[in-house]
Amino acid sequence: MVSETDAKVAALLAQATWHEERIVLRDLILSSGLIEEIKWGKLCYTFEGSNVAIFYGLKAYCGIGFFKGALLSDPHGALYSQGKNSQAVRMFRFTDVEQIAEAAPIIRAYLAEAIEIERSGRKIDFTQKDALEFPQELLDRFAKDPAFEAAFKALTPGRQRGYNLHFSGAKQSATRHARIEKCAGRIMDGKGMQDR
Repeated sequence: MVSETDAKVAALLAQATWHEERIVLRDLILSSGLIEEIKWGKLCYTFEGSNVAIFYGLKAYCGIGFFKGALLSDPHGALYSQGKNSQAVRMFRFTDVEQIAEAAPIIRAYLAEAIEIERSGRKIDFTQKDALEFPQELLDRFAKDPAFEAAFKALTPGRQRGYNLHFSGAKQSATRHARIEKCAGRIMDGKGMQDR
């Protein structure tokens, strides 16, 4: 009998987009000794219960995301940050199977280093979580609605940061107000922006 996880893995492996690349990267990752799981609808690889790497496929490229990639030495300069606000994850990008084959020794070395980082217990210093600068519109909402402020501050630091980036990313005050109002219910329910 096929387990639910095995069925989900098979479904992900059968996807047409980045099909060959996914299979080749999966084989490389599994050869490192990591355990395969499905998280966030993606192939995720763990070491002793901790997330180490994840396969992702976007329009222009696919690759491996290293959860503690910022701690990797990256002597080949192969890793990319997800964006200006990413503190931890670093991505190794590919556009075809040939690139993966050429980079296989580097991928293996990075996987070994990522496992060693987990084994050692090293952590990412999430300095930005404590340095949130709230937009004035959010501060105004806090002032007029203490229950909303309490709900927001009860969220995890990551959820607070996610909302703050979303609100602050708007150029116009009216858009910031609208975003805050649209998210208010989710905040009051204790949910982050990506929670279901």
